[in-house]
Amino acid sequence: MAQQPLRLLACGDVEGKFDVLFNRVRTIQKKSGNFDLLLCVGNFFGSTQDAEWEEYKTGHKKAPIQTYVLGANNQETVQYFQDADGCELAENITYLGRKGVFTGSSGLQIAYLSGTESLDEPVPSYSFSPKDVSSLRTMLCSASQFKGVDILLTSPWPKYVGSFGNSSGEVDTKKCGSALVSSLAASLKPRYHFAALEKSYYERLPYRNHVVLQESAQHATRFIALANVGNPEKKKYLYAFSIVPMKLMAVAELVKQPPDVTENPYRESGKEAAVGKQIPAPQEEPACQFFFDLNEKHGRKRSSTGRDNKPPQAKQPRRPPQPPGPCWFCLASPEVEKHLVVNIGTHCYLALAKGGLSDDHVLILPIGHYQSVVELSAEVVEEVEKYKATLKRFFKSRGKRCVLFERNYRSHHLQLQVIPVPLSCCVTDDIKEAFITQAQEQQIELLEIPEHSDIKQIAQPGAAYFYVELDTGEKLFHRIKKNFPLQFGREVLASEAILNIPDKADWRQCQVSKEEEETLARRFRKDFEPFDFTLDD
Repeated sequence: MAQQPLRLLACGDVEGKFDVLFNRVRTIQKKSGNFDLLLCVGNFFGSTQDAEWEEYKTGHKKAPIQTYVLGANNQETVQYFQDADGCELAENITYLGRKGVFTGSSGLQIAYLSGTESLDEPVPSYSFSPKDVSSLRTMLCSASQFKGVDILLTSPWPKYVGSFGNSSGEVDTKKCGSALVSSLAASLKPRYHFAALEKSYYERLPYRNHVVLQESAQHATRFIALANVGNPEKKKYLYAFSIVPMKLMAVAELVKQPPDVTENPYRESGKEAAVGKQIPAPQEEPACQFFFDLNEKHGRKRSSTGRDNKPPQAKQPRRPPQPPGPCWFCLASPEVEKHLVVNIGTHCYLALAKGGLSDDHVLILPIGHYQSVVELSAEVVEEVEKYKATLKRFFKSRGKRCVLFERNYRSHHLQLQVIPVPLSCCVTDDIKEAFITQAQEQQIELLEIPEHSDIKQIAQPGAAYFYVELDTGEKLFHRIKKNFPLQFGREVLASEAILNIPDKADWRQCQVSKEEEETLARRFRKDFEPFDFTLDD
């Protein structure tokens, strides 16, 4: 089945005109249907304090779509971006960070670089340096079989982008823009590159990323510069497009050349060499990674500051993090109650929950030591998704739907709880409403995550959170700031509104003997065998 394209919006300089932008987005969505994400480049905030922003910050107003923005381009707006690694600015509005890669659950990869170019030392807090560009480029391009990224977001235009292309209007691309951004774009080969700051709209003809007759065909790049929101000249500031993530496309489809494709503007006449001279040799400091570590083969967790002084170990697979002490869930640990294990994959395993809400309440657990979903390497995430899909089919065949939740709070090893709910008990909307209602009663802010995103886009490694996934794919998320009821997920599912077994909310009240556990495990293994994807490997 063909992958459904993601529907995205990109926007130029907002400059504090939040109502104008979001009202326009609402109008577009009402007319054309919902979009998955809004990506903002350029100046998101105006240079003066604005009461309009306070209404969004305090929650009186809310962005109608999950919105991701770049950081400051001047000293006046630095105050809005307190965390260099990225943070939530308001509900549905997230600052990506100074530099890094945002990877969606669909596999879409968005590289981003905040600020304007600076060759001075020290580098201003609203600027990027050659070292920043080099570290981002090195980390991405050194990945095995790197082909490029789906989207690149920068505020400045890349210098020379108009060469060999259609006219860029009043903007002279030989004088305006950043040579560092040109070098980054040449290396990262984005399929779409968005920029702003020049108060002008310019959609360049697509350009190729390979040398004809000398290199294998590669995908083309489309550069789009967007004007400022609400400009009196009515220049285009909002751009809608659909995209299938590169990693999900067949090679032949990916490298198909548009009929109007041009030469690469950064390669000819020594331009690539010229901008390259401004980039120092690769630094040991890797790119800041707020959302997701792209070094998928290693499954390596980077610190939120992106600092890592150890040189890269090429082609050496990295082991997952090791537990600080005995762990009840690392499969190799003697503490694991192995009689509860019902299926073992390459990177994950299934086990019956001790004191489960039902006889077929199971856990998806990584074999190695990972604390949360946010910290999982790509290959582990892939197998987790396989187990989730397989369990959905298994339970559906038995007249049940499943609810999945994770509590990354006062726990040391990831446990994805998978609880089957008979179809006769309730519909999915009832389950969703029960979670939201009980959360409100306990002053827990439970937010819905957009369909094509996941918690890797919202939570940093090490952050405490609670997360629910329903059988429809709908997801609810709570960022834990102080205390959180440890049994909240069980309490909701055990409530009268769903399973109607309130006395089983505490797992300690549901424990059975080891002999009974062994019997339940044998039964589950036998029933699950026809669905076991590990037997196909």
